[in-house]
Amino acid sequence: MNSAQSKEELPTLRWGIIGTGLIATWFVTDLTLPRPFPTAIHKISAIGSSSLSKARDFASKCIPFTCESPTCYGSYDEVYNSPAVDIIYIATPHAFHLQNCLSAIAAGKHVLCEKPLALNAKQARQIIAAARFKGVFVMEGMWTRFFPLVRTLQKLLHEEKRIGDVRRVFCDFGLDMPLSSLPETSRLKDVSLGAGSLLDIGIYSLTWGLMALEPPLDYGHHNQIVNGRKFVEEEGERKKPPQVYSAQTLEHNVDVASSMILFYPESGRQGILTSSLMHKTDDKFFRIEGTMGTVLVSGDTASMPSAITIRMKAAGAGKDLGDKKADETNGGKGFYYEADAVAVDISNGRLESEIMPLGESLRVLEIMDQVRKGGGAKFPQDDQL
Repeated sequence: MNSAQSKEELPTLRWGIIGTGLIATWFVTDLTLPRPFPTAIHKISAIGSSSLSKARDFASKCIPFTCESPTCYGSYDEVYNSPAVDIIYIATPHAFHLQNCLSAIAAGKHVLCEKPLALNAKQARQIIAAARFKGVFVMEGMWTRFFPLVRTLQKLLHEEKRIGDVRRVFCDFGLDMPLSSLPETSRLKDVSLGAGSLLDIGIYSLTWGLMALEPPLDYGHHNQIVNGRKFVEEEGERKKPPQVYSAQTLEHNVDVASSMILFYPESGRQGILTSSLMHKTDDKFFRIEGTMGTVLVSGDTASMPSAITIRMKAAGAGKDLGDKKADETNGGKGFYYEADAVAVDISNGRLESEIMPLGESLRVLEIMDQVRKGGGAKFPQDDQL
């Protein structure tokens, strides 16, 4: 919010929260933090869980006393049908995203669904078709794409071309979370719930790779549509999808490590993108190699980048291009960036985000389907109509 824009002029969204796990805790905590310059106002109006007591416990833990108390429900349907809710935030396990999205859309609600949007591309197409038929806004919650640091990175790579032509990128998202340490009831061990490193954290590595190897989806004023996706005319840029190669390490049919290579034949660009549940990645999780230098992106995890460093070939010196955390005086994780963007989109009558459009969510799932086909990981839902 700037000096010329009062709080009353900002778009406001009334949220219904579905699922009360860790990611929902982070999201709600971020949305209720006081911020000096928000671009939207967020109200948590309803919380739905598998039981009323869980919903109330979540509210007491996550909603500050300075905020209006939400209505708590012991079911999801009551949240979908609440007249006090504009948009549903879905934070349930991956396998439930399809039905949760379809139910929210059928009730005429907008949707922000945690990543991945669905288990596979087939399910994503059902969600997209339902959203377009009903005329509601739906977006996958790939929150990292909305960080200011990401926009800075894309500008220096694709507009300023600070390291010349991007040739190769490496991104890893690893956690020290061996399956043997998890209880049998953990969703991370249940293939029917979408368990495995690829959908949980490999999707971040894939997203970083795509953002560095290709120009932003909403970049520039001369975008053109190619196969339903926006591209900008850029020397050496491909109009064809990359070739995908993959390998996975499976334990009890769950991928504990995934490796994927994206290869763009026309330019020769490569992306080496990996995920693991066996070892935590160092803070410098992303390296981008260009003809004139290298960019390093660091952060505690690949989902929460904190700094960019550029090293030019000639000088060999490093230059810090900014630290996202310096702007986070309120201690948040950064979920409010995507939430603000959603509120602005909806207030302007848009049904999709330009930064995270449904076509891109579908494309990412299509690539991950290819990765699983090559690596061997399979979900029971893959065979369902």
